[in-house]
Amino acid sequence: MNEQAWRIVGTPRFGGILVVSDHASNHVPADIDLGIAPELLNEHIAIDIGVREVGELMAQRPGIAAFQATVSRLVCDVNREEYAPGVVPIASDGHAIPGNAIDHAGHLARLDRFFHPYHHALAALLEECPQGLIVSLHSFTPHLSSHPEEVRPWQVGVLYNEDDRAARIAIPLLAAEGLVVGDQQPYSGQLLNYTMNRHAEADGRPYLGIEIRQDQIADAAGQALWAERLSRIANQVALEIMG
Repeated sequence: MNEQAWRIVGTPRFGGILVVSDHASNHVPADIDLGIAPELLNEHIAIDIGVREVGELMAQRPGIAAFQATVSRLVCDVNREEYAPGVVPIASDGHAIPGNAIDHAGHLARLDRFFHPYHHALAALLEECPQGLIVSLHSFTPHLSSHPEEVRPWQVGVLYNEDDRAARIAIPLLAAEGLVVGDQQPYSGQLLNYTMNRHAEADGRPYLGIEIRQDQIADAAGQALWAERLSRIANQVALEIMG
């Protein structure tokens, strides 16, 4: 069964803003059995809660489009290096994923079906329609299930690797909204930044890595609030960078 690994919401425009979400879906194709309890598909190990909806709302605004993965990170995590163990995870946050204990041929087939088409499509879009700013949009848990004692106080985090042009502009803008902002929190973009490393850093394209705490965008009101906020701030960042 062939299912497209990505989708575009809105119309990308030259010099516009593209919101990229690697973990926007919890979909598992019918011919793949992960061997996990169905309710786990509604948790963070399977999907970045709220980012699909926030991306969709942002893409309703002029000059903004969204590029989103359409399968769960448990099927194939497109924000991991091609040969990293976590690209087809056998465990996540203390949960075993027995259906991913596949042989090398099965692993390569999973990459050919989801990973490569996703990245080839994103590369083609950025080549054909260069963007003024890429927003890498993710969400994070208030705490990991495996470490419930480690509470994460940040409402939003800004992540980056070597290129911090957009981050340096965005952090004070987010703080001015009255938010608790994490600079390289809840983890560092130097450790986990594959999609942006490949499609932004490698070509000098400005990007903004955004992690929203998932309780902030778990309902429609929060999603609308953050879509407005991020659209406004992303436009400010893009204008200043292009300035």
